[in-house]
Amino acid sequence: MKSILYILVGFFFGVIMYKSEAASWFRIYEMFRFESFHMYGIIGTALAFGILFVQIINRYQLKSFDGNPVVILPKEKSFSRYMLGGIIFGLGWALAGACPGPIFVLVGAGYVPIIIVLLAAILGTFLYGLLKDKLPH
Repeated sequence: MKSILYILVGFFFGVIMYKSEAASWFRIYEMFRFESFHMYGIIGTALAFGILFVQIINRYQLKSFDGNPVVILPKEKSFSRYMLGGIIFGLGWALAGACPGPIFVLVGAGYVPIIIVLLAAILGTFLYGLLKDKLPH
């Protein structure tokens, strides 16, 4: 039953991403050229809601669907690793025209060439899994 719920939430998220044009390569291109506020508005809204929901989770000690407490571990403060990771993520996003969420939306919308981007993202995730113990964290 939980799997169906997750599929429905994912489907709803995909429809929202597609209808809001957050998965549009042209909108992403406009964002990186500073020609449109559209994507910055979407990202800013997501950031604001993320902050709000993390505060609610921490304040009210919410539990997961399984009944386990949701614990958000504090991260180590490090400017250089976040800058490097952000630059790599941003370059990949700019080159591919999509971050990980919209990749699946674009595949679902029938954009066949994005399958190459999806396979590259899966390969990159696999390589990270192999190298993560050797990387500074």
